[in-house]
Order: sequence, then C-alpha cells, then structure tokens
Amino acid sequence: MGSERKPARRVAGTWKRTAGLLAAAMVLLAPGTGTAVAEGAGLTRASAVHAADAAGEPSIAVPYRVDGLWRRGITGQGATVAVLVSFGDPGMEKFMADYDEQYALPPADIRRVEPLGKPPSCTDPGVNTENCLAWVSESRLDVAMVHSLAPGARIVIAASPVDETQGDSGMPEMMRTLDHLTRHRLADVVSMSFGSVEENFNSPDSMRRYGRTLARARAAGITLVASSGDHGASGPLRDDPALHHPRRVVAWPASDPRVTAVGGSLLHVDPQGHRTSPDTLWPKSGAGHSSVFPRPPWQHSVAGTGSVSGRSLPDITMQGAAGTSQSAPLFAGVLALAVQLHHGPLGNINPALYRLGAAGPEAGIVDVTQGANSYAEVPGFTAGDGFDTASGWGTVDVPRFVRALALAVT
Repeated sequence: MGSERKPARRVAGTWKRTAGLLAAAMVLLAPGTGTAVAEGAGLTRASAVHAADAAGEPSIAVPYRVDGLWRRGITGQGATVAVLVSFGDPGMEKFMADYDEQYALPPADIRRVEPLGKPPSCTDPGVNTENCLAWVSESRLDVAMVHSLAPGARIVIAASPVDETQGDSGMPEMMRTLDHLTRHRLADVVSMSFGSVEENFNSPDSMRRYGRTLARARAAGITLVASSGDHGASGPLRDDPALHHPRRVVAWPASDPRVTAVGGSLLHVDPQGHRTSPDTLWPKSGAGHSSVFPRPPWQHSVAGTGSVSGRSLPDITMQGAAGTSQSAPLFAGVLALAVQLHHGPLGNINPALYRLGAAGPEAGIVDVTQGANSYAEVPGFTAGDGFDTASGWGTVDVPRFVRALALAVT
C-alpha cells in the first residue's frame, strides 16, 4: 500500500475527480464554437436521427458511423465487455434505462460482479464520499460509452469494494477483481479507466507483480484496454494529486505492453454530429514512454519512438472531450463489435493493431496529425504524420477497422 496520506487531498484513481463527471463527459465537440452537445446512440441512422430530434442532440454513433454495422446485425451481440471500477453504482439500471429511452437504444444487458464483497455505500462511515461519487460517475460513463457503440454487448460491472487512488493504494484489489474475471471467463474485453504514474508505485516490482494478473488475462484470451491519462506528458503526484510531476511520466496499467493504451482525440462535428474536419489530439491526453517496460517487439519498426527504449503509449485514440476515461470504454465498444464479427475473443490485439496501423486507411486507421500534450511546464509530444508518441496510430474509421481487426487477429 502507499504511504500515509491526508484524506482531504486524496482523489480517486479515475482520471476525472468530480461527481459531475458524466454530465461533463457526455459531449461531442461542436465545430469552432466551444459549445457541446450530448452523446447517445441509436441502432440505425434513422433511430439515431430520431433520438437527436427528440433530445436536440446528435448521437456519437453518427461521427463513428456504426449504423452500417448495426444494419448488418453487428451490434456486439454475444460479446462481453467488463468495466473494472471501484464501488460501482447501485443506481446503474435506472440510469441506463433513462439513457436508453432518451437515445432509442435497446435495454442494456448489465451484470454485476463483486468477488471481494459488496461495495460500501458512498455515505457509509469511513468512505471518502467525494471519491465514491466520482466512481459512480465513472461507472456510468464506462457503461454508457460501451453501450453507445455496441448496444448488443453484455456489460459486466466488475467492482472492487476498495477505493483505487494512487500508486499501490487499492490496486491489489483491482487486480484480484480482474483475476476473478479471468478465472471464470466472464469477459472478452476489459476496460480500465484508471491509472497511476509509474513513479507513484512503491517500486517497479509492484507493477511487475500486478502485471502477472494482466498476463493471466491475456493468456485467457481477454483483450485489455486502459486510458492513457489526463495530465498530458505529466501526471499527478502520489501524496498530493493536486500537483503534478515536473517531468515527463506515464501511467500504469496503460504503460504495460499487455494492455492497449487509449489516448484522447477530439471529434469536430456539426450540429447533426457529422464530422466537419479531421480529429485532433485532446491536449491533456496522456502520452510518453515507460520507464519500466521496454519497447515491445511490435513497436520496433514504428517511427516516432526514435532511440527511446521504453514502451510508447498510447497505441490509438478515441473521443476524449472529457478525458481518456471516455476514450477507453469507447474503444472497448469498438472491440465488442469486432469480437462478434470474429466469432470469438480477440486476445492481445497489439501486434495486429500495429500491422493494421502500417496499412493505414485501408485498414481503418485514421491519422491524427494536429495537437500536442504539453502540460504546464512539462514539454509534451506533438502529433504528426504516421505513428507518433502523442497519438499512436491516430484514431479509427470504425466500420473498416472492425472488419480489418476481425480478420487480422489470430
């Protein structure tokens, strides 16, 4: 566990820290105005438009063009995505019922897994209420984003009863919960919208020990995705997360090569949700190079890593107007569509993802060439042509990428 900390300064290990996370996160970036419109999804373009008319808001299904897959019956049916969280949300079913009604979605297939015991209430004695409410919002965001792109997928809320904060605090319980998913084969994809700076752990050996859990999940054929972080090229200090490291750092588990690291990009859309210009990097998207994990074989040939010996992250980006806590479950939803088309689990997608990256647009890889992630005085990385540290391969053309990935994995 981490060292003694002042409770008033502690914050949840999720990247967003307020109970208002969901309201802030459910946005698409409107073009050039700074105004926002809420997200949702329908099963077809017609129902998406109906939802937009009813709510006055476009669906995130529109810019990601998933309606063509849905019309072919590719909705994530038969796939299971688990979201790994602390506490969870006892009101999830009611929230999603309202969400589905608003956006003309079928009812979400939600299951709960609590292998370490029932999580406490946010008002129970000894519980940090602010952190707990942040996890409630994070849980809702994760489920809503997966369901918005893969409405046919089953979603498992895998909840630890212990607050994951920074470094080792709460991480053992997170990994035990993931081990439960692995042992019982409860998920095809696991989405993790949390992380802690590598230097915040007691030692690199901590991450290596936790990495054994990731290795077991990978051996079982589970695809692991994690958000890359919301502090650009820096990250929060362990004992005072209101402050940040004065140098480039990256976060685990996204830095582990057994995980697909998902950064944040920004959609630029018109009032109907259609793209008006290419995606750009979200300025606070976590990116950099691991100080613990060496560059994996599938990164040896990519440009942008230069002479750096550490694993580069992210690998890919998705919409992150409210942070990479939004990006990771969106990509998990994309993977659920690919699981259905592949007729089974995808396993570790990183080698296939990097082969597809080299193929470019034909394989559904869309370059992100604008934006940088400097954070305060910490110089960041700049997006450019081809693979780069800031955005990895860029983002995805979902219909093409789903088809290409389903064929590329072995």
